[in-house]
Amino acid sequence: MNSALYIGKLRHRRLAPTAHAFSYAVYMIWLDLAELETVFRGRWFWSTKRRALAWFRRADYLGDAGISLDEAVRQRVHQSVGKRPAGPIRMLSQLRNYGHCFNPVTFYYCYDASGVQVECIVAEITNTPWRQRHAYVLPVSTQLAPGAAMQFDLAKQFHVSPFMPLDQDYRWQFTDPGHRLAVHMENLRGTEKIFDATLDLARHPIATGALAFVLLRFPLSTVRVLVAIHWQALRLWFKRVPVHTHPESPVRQ
Repeated sequence: MNSALYIGKLRHRRLAPTAHAFSYAVYMIWLDLAELETVFRGRWFWSTKRRALAWFRRADYLGDAGISLDEAVRQRVHQSVGKRPAGPIRMLSQLRNYGHCFNPVTFYYCYDASGVQVECIVAEITNTPWRQRHAYVLPVSTQLAPGAAMQFDLAKQFHVSPFMPLDQDYRWQFTDPGHRLAVHMENLRGTEKIFDATLDLARHPIATGALAFVLLRFPLSTVRVLVAIHWQALRLWFKRVPVHTHPESPVRQ
């Protein structure tokens, strides 16, 4: 089985105009989309087909819920780069948990035909509190600084937070998923770093003990994410960080 659990920490740091930082323990599911029929077979509290404490619900993710998520990701990549992924697609995200789902970001790692090399990453962003979605397509062939981590520099296109303007650039770095998985994102204004976020996770097999552990350790995990976002927003408001109104279109053309 290629699917797994990843458990670790998420850290946010705002550097300007006011310093602000926090970190939380998190877990995420790593799902090979070709394994949806079998990955939770025989599990009472986990499912990809019915309501459960942890439920993969197709409508919570990219594209038209009338087609498979695997196909939706392939279509989105083809639309952006003119080429469909040749190999498996594996998703890093959270499932609908205790009936609730909210994912600030879901990553889709698109592999080559061998299933070994990542060819493209799709980052599906959901903004708060508007629940709009936007997907960035990041072909590995376009990274500017090939090395130990895949790095992408790109313009910010989608309005995400009331405390962050749209007129910024991103620098994103991804390690190759393995025993550990890391994602590092920076918001830049020219050469000045305004904000960064780091996801640092360790891989665990999908087994009875690990599945029970994350349900008990992270109850209502997606609700906790939403509460944490609003709590940190309140702290920013008290620190008088400027608020940027939602633009007429959340996507910069």
